[in-house]
Amino acid sequence: MAEFLEESVWAPRADAHRDRVDAFCAPHQERRRTGRSHPVWDFLFTYYSLRPRQLRCWHPGFGVVLGGAAAQGHLGRAGYGEVAGGVTVTAEHLRARADTVGFVAGLLRATAARPARLNCFGLHEWAMVYRSPETRHDAVPLRLGHAGTDAVVESMSLRCSHFDAYRFFTDAAVGRNAEPLSRDRQIDTEQPGCLHAAMDLYKWAYKLAPLVASDLVMDCLELAADARLLDMRASPYDLRGYGFDPIAVETPAGRAEYVRTQQEIADRAAPLRATLAGRCDALLTALEADDAAAVRTGFAVFTHG
Repeated sequence: MAEFLEESVWAPRADAHRDRVDAFCAPHQERRRTGRSHPVWDFLFTYYSLRPRQLRCWHPGFGVVLGGAAAQGHLGRAGYGEVAGGVTVTAEHLRARADTVGFVAGLLRATAARPARLNCFGLHEWAMVYRSPETRHDAVPLRLGHAGTDAVVESMSLRCSHFDAYRFFTDAAVGRNAEPLSRDRQIDTEQPGCLHAAMDLYKWAYKLAPLVASDLVMDCLELAADARLLDMRASPYDLRGYGFDPIAVETPAGRAEYVRTQQEIADRAAPLRATLAGRCDALLTALEADDAAAVRTGFAVFTHG
């Protein structure tokens, strides 16, 4: 049964969402206007492909009908159609995205089912520059220099579990990881302590839009920002010029600080992961119900036509 929202109810929610997005994106958009880059925050708008103008579009999620004249504005957005009483995300759009919904549900459930591992110490960023004359952030110096960075990697084990970090390892670092990772095995290796698994909740949420509500997308983005900050403070880069003190993971105190903050991120990610997985399950259930209804209708036409 669809939920119906009067324009007087949903329009303020849409306005509040745009205000929330604008507040989050304002520093990024000001940097873009003046041609400045940022080694920490640009990642949220480059590696993750959703643009601020797309993020500003408010979606109530599948199963909600928007009433009122203003709802017609949603008809210009992918996935929406008219129904009796208003505008909604269509069952046809859900059907077209069924494979993605199923993949995301399976990945999130598998990730949540594993114990959190908190012993990687953020060394994936170090492995991305190991024994390489190049860095991923040319404008930012390595805190310990190239030789010092290499020494840190060689002094500890690499335990990365996230393929989309591992795939950027230098050739020299790949063989040092505890296990080889691949896209095909992603669902078998992701675990809930991983910072990148927490950050990617944002990616999975926006990839499912407009099937999922925009407030969940923004909750995941705000978590991704905090995870990104920890990621880069623990990296080999010297970001003090940007106002970020390093977490020196080459020291016992730094590793302890990293693990404490990593656990906080994992604790915040867990309910968001559960909410997003639950939303995927509800979408798949709705799809099954729609299939069953179509079968019943077809059978009635066949027997009574």
